[in-house]
Amino acid sequence: MAMCELLKDLREKHHLTQEELAERVLVTRQAVSRWETGETQPNTETLKLLSREYDVSINTLLGAPRKLFCQCCGMPLNEDGMISKEPDGFFNEDYCKWCYADGKYVYQSKEALVNFLIQHMPNPEGLPAEDLRCQYDAWISQLKHWKE
Repeated sequence: MAMCELLKDLREKHHLTQEELAERVLVTRQAVSRWETGETQPNTETLKLLSREYDVSINTLLGAPRKLFCQCCGMPLNEDGMISKEPDGFFNEDYCKWCYADGKYVYQSKEALVNFLIQHMPNPEGLPAEDLRCQYDAWISQLKHWKE
């Protein structure tokens, strides 16, 4: 779905007029109209406000052009409900809601995450824990959170 169609669809699903939405995201009614006709697109700051207003990620508002995955555990973030949020309600598209909650990282060390994965992830090949540890460590070491 094109961004213009998505914005109109979301506004209508939330039972808002163009004027009501404009007031909530601090723009004019004409700006909302231009977005919905595809003439223009919201700027970055307005996309953040729309994201919070509609409870969808910016990635969703943009038509999901990026494949998101958690930068802590590597889980694909293919649904907005899996994406973490900041304490102010804005989405944090870098992390899943299980690795980053209430403005805090759940796993204080890479070892803690690896231990959790070993205990809870399927192991259909029956690999020994040390082999799993090496595989998980190699994978998550490539993620942004553990490189910082």
